[in-house]
Amino acid sequence: MELKHIDGLEKASQQGHPELIRLGLGVLFVVAVLLYALFRNGEGGSLYIVAAAVIGGYMALNIGANDVANNVGPAVGSQALTMGGALAIAAIFEAAGAVIAGGEVVGTIRNGIINPAMISDSQTFIWVMMSALLASALWLNAATAVGAPVSTTHSIVGAVIGSGVAAAGMNIVAWGKMGQIAASWVISPVLGGLVAAALLYLVKRSITYQADKVAAARTVVPWLMAFMGWSFVTYLLLKGLSKLVKVNTPTAALVGLAAAVVVFVLVRGALQKHAATMANNKEAVNDLFTLPLIFAAALLSFAHGSNDVANAVGPLAAIVDVASSVNGVIHKDAPVPLWVMMVGALGISVGLALYGPRVIRTVGSEITELDKIRAYCIAMSATLTVIIASELGMPVSSTHIAVGAVFGVGFLREYLKNRYDRLVEEIKSHHPEADQAALDLFLSQFRAATVKDKGQMLADLKTRIKQQQDPAHFSKPERKTLKKVYRRELVKRSQLLRIAAAWVITVPASALMAALAFFILRHTMGG
Repeated sequence: MELKHIDGLEKASQQGHPELIRLGLGVLFVVAVLLYALFRNGEGGSLYIVAAAVIGGYMALNIGANDVANNVGPAVGSQALTMGGALAIAAIFEAAGAVIAGGEVVGTIRNGIINPAMISDSQTFIWVMMSALLASALWLNAATAVGAPVSTTHSIVGAVIGSGVAAAGMNIVAWGKMGQIAASWVISPVLGGLVAAALLYLVKRSITYQADKVAAARTVVPWLMAFMGWSFVTYLLLKGLSKLVKVNTPTAALVGLAAAVVVFVLVRGALQKHAATMANNKEAVNDLFTLPLIFAAALLSFAHGSNDVANAVGPLAAIVDVASSVNGVIHKDAPVPLWVMMVGALGISVGLALYGPRVIRTVGSEITELDKIRAYCIAMSATLTVIIASELGMPVSSTHIAVGAVFGVGFLREYLKNRYDRLVEEIKSHHPEADQAALDLFLSQFRAATVKDKGQMLADLKTRIKQQQDPAHFSKPERKTLKKVYRRELVKRSQLLRIAAAWVITVPASALMAALAFFILRHTMGG
């Protein structure tokens, strides 16, 4: 073998070293979970509990690798946070949310999707839960491998359905509840996209489209930050701290309003001092959203940890509860031991650190280009949509909302850019062919004008053209450009199709995998 071929093999092997290290660390975490579950009370643990703990640790790794990206991806894509900073913040606040506010009790049957009374015995129930846990973890692993952000909730729901049907038949499923979940596939991303696009358009009209952006920011930004303070405190009370503090939506909204007043006063005071040194451009306005985005990433991660982590380890908690019971009683709700919650919290942190960057890059930069203003609108959409949906009683997925919001701001940008291109072509068609200086001057003034002034400039231009006595003064080729439609694609359609496909098949794929896992586990280990 020639030396150059040997050199090529060495380079290829070096490129694979980081992947092997990540795999090794992941396996090390799972082994640590196994050993702890085996010897946690100084004696050999139940085989069921040990096996479930290992699968639960693997599940937690995959939640960290996939689901957490939605909370920090936009902040990374907009460069408000570095990848390392985002990983650290997400890991700390996800774990804190799980341990502090994760709750002491979790439903053993996710969202009442199946009827546990139809499961004949405790051993069958254990196989159902273990199969669901394994299948949902495998599906999340597959989605992460291709960089597709999918819903942990939907993965678990599909897996519980699949293993439940395999154990007791089709009648075990609450199909009405399943219909609501299926509806959320459409409701969540569409609602998230519409809210994010509406917020972005509001910010553009009120700040970045204004001639004096500094004055506009000084007036509008305190209100935007106050609105953010209200939405995040309300969201945190309704979702992030719901296991610790029981409040209804009106009460949470009132507490959020008090926080909004404090935020408004603080931001307005700080901005009055900072405005004197601000440049009158979009970049300076963008920088005002850096700190709020860091807080957003932390709070969203905390809320996610308090909700989805506890639900994700629900099957593990159910197995521990049944396996530890003297009579093998299947309870509607199961207490969550601290060690089970810690498996979920630490597993998410490890999975995020090892494999999180892949999906974070997809959400943050591979769908559409994000800046800090767009990332702010996405973070706001994630909280507002959940608040709206909770009040209306609609089931929604936080993953689908966040990704839908990314697509929403991307498609709005695409629409506005294409509309602007058509306006520029219209302006060109109404100018003399040889008068390039006049055209350049008009376009310069047009770009700097507000939205209202742009409309007036176009109306005045058309009026002057109608008064021209010599229509041949304008070239036919430039007249024809009016009919052109310039399409600038600012959203990657390939990502849209890939993610949508992953969403649609999440429930059926995890269900089939869980059914297969149930038959294998029962016949090889359960007898």
